[in-house]
Amino acid sequence: MKKVMMYLKPYIVRMLWGFTIKVFGTFLDLGLPWVLAFIIDDVIPYKKVSLILLWGLSMLALSVGARTFNIIANRMASRVARNATEELRHDLFDKILSLSGKQLDHFTIPSLEARMTSDTYNIHNMIGMMQRIGVRAPIIIIGGIVITSTLEPVLTLVLIGVLPFLALVVYLVSKKGIPLYLGLQVSVDKLVRVVGENITGIRIIKALSTTEYEKERFSQINREVSEKEQNAGTTMAATNPIMNLIFNLGLTLVVIVGAYRVNSGVSQPGKIVAFLSYFTIMLHAVMAIQRIFVVYSKAIASASRIGEVLEVPEDLTLVHKEEKESFPKDHIAFHQVSFSYTQEPCIMNIDFGIKKGGSLGIIGSTGSGKTTLINLLMRFYDVNSGSITIDGEDIRGMDKQELRRKFGVVFQNDVLFADKVYENISLGRELSRDRVLETVEHAQADGFIEELEEQLDFRLAIKGSNLSGGQKQRLLVARALAGKPEILILDDSSSALDYKTDSLLRKAIRENYQGTTTIVIAQRISSVMKLDHILVLEDGSMAGYGTHEELMEHCEVYKEIYQSQLMS
Repeated sequence: MKKVMMYLKPYIVRMLWGFTIKVFGTFLDLGLPWVLAFIIDDVIPYKKVSLILLWGLSMLALSVGARTFNIIANRMASRVARNATEELRHDLFDKILSLSGKQLDHFTIPSLEARMTSDTYNIHNMIGMMQRIGVRAPIIIIGGIVITSTLEPVLTLVLIGVLPFLALVVYLVSKKGIPLYLGLQVSVDKLVRVVGENITGIRIIKALSTTEYEKERFSQINREVSEKEQNAGTTMAATNPIMNLIFNLGLTLVVIVGAYRVNSGVSQPGKIVAFLSYFTIMLHAVMAIQRIFVVYSKAIASASRIGEVLEVPEDLTLVHKEEKESFPKDHIAFHQVSFSYTQEPCIMNIDFGIKKGGSLGIIGSTGSGKTTLINLLMRFYDVNSGSITIDGEDIRGMDKQELRRKFGVVFQNDVLFADKVYENISLGRELSRDRVLETVEHAQADGFIEELEEQLDFRLAIKGSNLSGGQKQRLLVARALAGKPEILILDDSSSALDYKTDSLLRKAIRENYQGTTTIVIAQRISSVMKLDHILVLEDGSMAGYGTHEELMEHCEVYKEIYQSQLMS
């Protein structure tokens, strides 16, 4: 919570002004029952309408003043809550973007989505409520006790006797509520993950007729969430009836004792009426504090989850220059690289180099480690052993943003955004429309874009669902080429293209990006056989490295792939 509360520091002065205004408004509210008691006991007996009207107007003035001050204070509180949460959300988003692949795997995407949305909302709600009710309620309770002790000291003892029971209820609720809401948020993360997986994979689920299985999987996690919601809700819901019971018992006792004191001539009706008003607003203040603790229980759980992300240490650190080794200056080189996502090794002893402007094809069966090599090259993960260099420099010694600006990349299952075609290709880079049109032509996407109603201004649906698979892949290639990258990576980027389009695309890249080092990951051997070198992977190890001709002569794995794809 301390980490999250630091976001209130820039607004301390504004909060103090808001607190001051809220204090004035609350004191005016506390004055209303006292004026009412004075009117009943000291003004009405004179039977002068002018006096009654005068004091009635004073009550109206107090009421208007109290409402005005409270509205101003509440607006200031809302601004503070909004601005602080906006900055928190911004920093959380920046932190999420900087997480390494390993850290993303640890937190999971659905959990990070929940922390960005529902958890930050809980913080926003708590900041606003603490400023509005957290200031007002204690003043009402303390001020009410002071005022009632001057009006009716005996009845004040009844009030003081009730308050500890209410405070005990609030304490017990908050103590039990925080762990319940922490557990609930963990289950909600699971629910979001399951829903996201089903929406993303809805086509394959329908195609394989696994709808009933997915329904059962959803039902299990949904029941878990419902049970935890019920436990948390039941705990919190029990507080209102208990507090109302205590409140009504206290109110009944006040009425009985007050009536006895009036009949005995010890007190006056106006004082009893005023005391009942104070008793009511004070107990409502205690109940408001109970609501704060409910919100606080949620917020403390959310703050803990947000803090986990904000405080996670940087695990992709820079290697100091004096620690760098000297390597031969291939443009890109892997030096005995090994890596594992978990305990099982994923790739082992990978060693090769690519000259500047050269091309490399990577081929192998599913799960052989092809995409993992790209994840390591772009430093989404750090190698377990060995090193990767660009122009002789270990990538661990490069700034991550500087490193990644060297690349133009099309990932497997890459994403198009719900935006215009132009925005999807430029992606925040200051590219002229002429450059985008040129890139579109190189990516063999000009034909279908010209047929779109608004061409570059055509708006894509989410994930480009209003385009075919081949059209999406060509747009993704155009995006990768648009920045004239130093290194171009195409990870299975032509699987939805026909052979003719694939051939034209490869020809355009060779002719127009001659200084660019190109890495192509493909399932088709025809997509890589004309490249300078081909790396063959099998079970995370190098099964072969060389030209097409060399591999056909010396690599059995490559020869089998060739025969299965082309000889048939």
